[in-house]
Amino acid sequence: MTSDEISRLQARIDTCQPGEFHFPEIYGPDWDGLYIGDKVRAGRDFMEAVRRGRFPGVEDTGRKRGGGRVYLWHGR
Repeated sequence: MTSDEISRLQARIDTCQPGEFHFPEIYGPDWDGLYIGDKVRAGRDFMEAVRRGRFPGVEDTGRKRGGGRVYLWHGR
């Protein structure tokens, strides 16, 4: 995941209320236009970046619901 992509996603996360979310909600409207392989890769890259602490205030809950991994945004 590039630093530009991290910055773009962090800016979207910053506009959200604290609480649980799925990655496609943060990715944005272009998500539905991605090929399935690109979605899988982007989702995995995000999960790994969250686990490495690249998104301060975001936590991987380790749960899945509604077909996707659930993340928790604590806010700033």
